[in-house]
Amino acid sequence: MRSVRARAALGATLVVAVALAAAGLAVLLVLRGNLTDRAGLEAEVTAREVAGELALGATYAELDLDDDDHPVQVTDEEGRVVAVSKDLEAVSGTGTAGVVPVSPAPAPGPGDDDDDEEDDDGSDPPRSEVSSDSPDFTNGTATVDGETADYRFAAVEVTTKEDVTLTVHAGAPLAAEQEAVNTVRTSMLTGLPVMLLVVAGVTWLVTRRALRPVEGIRRELAAITASEDLGRRVPEPDSRDEIARLARTTNETLTVLEASVDRQRRFVADASHELRSPIASLRTQLEVGAAHPELLDLPGAVTDTVRLQVLAADLLLLARLDAGERPGRTAVDLGALVREEVSQRTADRIAPQVSVADGTLEVAGSRGQLARVVGNLLDNAERHAERSVAVTVRAERDEALVEVTDDGPGVPEAEQDRIFERFVRLDDARSRDDGGAGLGLAIARDVAARHGGTLTVGTAPSGGARFTLRLPGRERP
Repeated sequence: MRSVRARAALGATLVVAVALAAAGLAVLLVLRGNLTDRAGLEAEVTAREVAGELALGATYAELDLDDDDHPVQVTDEEGRVVAVSKDLEAVSGTGTAGVVPVSPAPAPGPGDDDDDEEDDDGSDPPRSEVSSDSPDFTNGTATVDGETADYRFAAVEVTTKEDVTLTVHAGAPLAAEQEAVNTVRTSMLTGLPVMLLVVAGVTWLVTRRALRPVEGIRRELAAITASEDLGRRVPEPDSRDEIARLARTTNETLTVLEASVDRQRRFVADASHELRSPIASLRTQLEVGAAHPELLDLPGAVTDTVRLQVLAADLLLLARLDAGERPGRTAVDLGALVREEVSQRTADRIAPQVSVADGTLEVAGSRGQLARVVGNLLDNAERHAERSVAVTVRAERDEALVEVTDDGPGVPEAEQDRIFERFVRLDDARSRDDGGAGLGLAIARDVAARHGGTLTVGTAPSGGARFTLRLPGRERP
């Protein structure tokens, strides 16, 4: 039962079994009811025929009671049997104790046939009639000519010309109903196991065929796991069902995973390369200083150490961002943050010009990370500007915007997305000390994305670069 095919086949078989059993029971009940009603109708017709003869003045001896298929019993008001069919030997279900007539009433006299004559006392003679009410139906048995069988009895009341109320019990055999019900029941009991086997087999085969692509996906994923080759892809079936969508989603996941692993590998390789140069330089300076103290370049060693410290801090921040660290949700006044960050840049070659719109522009996030974004953008503008750097903070609809522009050479359109990749520098001709490690813009974009915003680059009116940071405004409580 660990197999999906087995569970599907068993579940389908159980559902079909319950449905067929319920449907079969309903069919049997409806069939039995219809056949019983038909037998009751036959019994009612026979009872009314006999009652009609009695109403017309026929004596008990003159009644036509020779039909063995429809036994008849006539009782009086006190429940005594006054007439029965010829070969009827015993009966049950009519409420009488026997079938032999007791004290039969005499046949009507010749003058009793005139319904219009008046009695000696001047009153109208009684009128004979058959009750128009629905007959009472019962089930019972009757022994006719030595054979006992089940019957459906109908009881019809009749009033004779002698003002005697009689009850005619007529029966119709239930043998046909029983035979039909038994035949249908036997057919159902015989066909049900066969049908269930067919349902189970078809469900097994269909499920097996439907799950065959899933097994192919599983084998390929197992092979990818064993080989660690993320360039492989699982087979995609030609159908447009859920399994095909699963295969496409799996391949998309593998593509993203492959890109992530490649990015991680490049990150490690680039980080190692970036760390190797300042460490090697610092070691060389320290070894020279140890051998020749008078030749120790202390400012250079401090510079390399600071560079290592900045690079390590950048790598640590990127690691936290890659691990999914979410920024805090404290309120940050973006205008005050920019002014504070600019005021601390006393050693800049070009002093940034700050323009903050009126009002408070608050965003929700981490003040330290947002300050890092603003600082990285200012560092980039300072590195490429010729004479001016400008920072503008304003609101646009429900967003807060920070624009940093410079009058440098700008960013070529073809490189506007590439510059946000890690360890990418367009100023390769410059020294590493001047150009940085190529992590500032990558960190800025990642932090902006973690805050639900965006960071893009365009062309400033002066021809330089314009970096635009968009952050969702903080909702007022």
